Amino acid sequence: MSKNQTESQLSHRLFYQRECSIYHLPYEKELRFYDAVKNGDIDELKCIMVPLDNSQLGRLSDNPFRNMQYHLVITIAFITRFCIEGGMDEETAYTLSDVNIQKTDLCTSTKELSKLHREVVFDYARRMKQIAQKEFFSLPVVQCIDYIYDHLHEPISIDDLAECTKKNATYLCGLFKKEMHTTIGHFIRDKRIEAAENMLKYSDYSPVDISNYLAFNSHSHFISVFKKCTGLTPRKYRNLHFRRNWK
Repeated sequence: MSKNQTESQLSHRLFYQRECSIYHLPYEKELRFYDAVKNGDIDELKCIMVPLDNSQLGRLSDNPFRNMQYHLVITIAFITRFCIEGGMDEETAYTLSDVNIQKTDLCTSTKELSKLHREVVFDYARRMKQIAQKEFFSLPVVQCIDYIYDHLHEPISIDDLAECTKKNATYLCGLFKKEMHTTIGHFIRDKRIEAAENMLKYSDYSPVDISNYLAFNSHSHFISVFKKCTGLTPRKYRNLHFRRNWK
């Protein structure tokens, strides 16, 4: 397409939009949205987040599904850059972007795209909130959190964490509870259950395999803990949430 053709189309589109009172989302509001994600401000996001089918986002395709899909990819790309600016590790941010964009490619309806849009935006925001909170935790607690995330697939003991942080086990337990408002044991349990939920939703691993991978004492123990935390057995949870088209 020549420059003259582009200019002609631009002029025509601008005229049409003025006549029909169609305007893009103000730049300041866009920045406010991306800043809210970067700052982990979930309450702000709930107030200002615009759905993908909002006409103010602009028309990238005459096909409503493709239009939403393109906007979601753009949103993910911008959020990734803002989150890196806000302190997210680059490799984590880019890999998360790849995973989420691949998910958009597997969506088959506008409803799925809208749901994924909300999931992606709030997932990034929660991650950024956690990064911000780490700045207010003491070094031993941050070391504990990092160790737990890195070793969810192994048995984790208080002694392991005490050795990692070079702190007395009793002191460490008290410090962790004071700053995290939960015990180390409950924190490890909750993170394992979160990991199990994701594996049940997005992988083909059986509940037994997940139980073994996440170092639960037994499959029956895994079922008991999972049901206590989610209200469902692992099998029922998968039947309810598993996305077959995401295999």
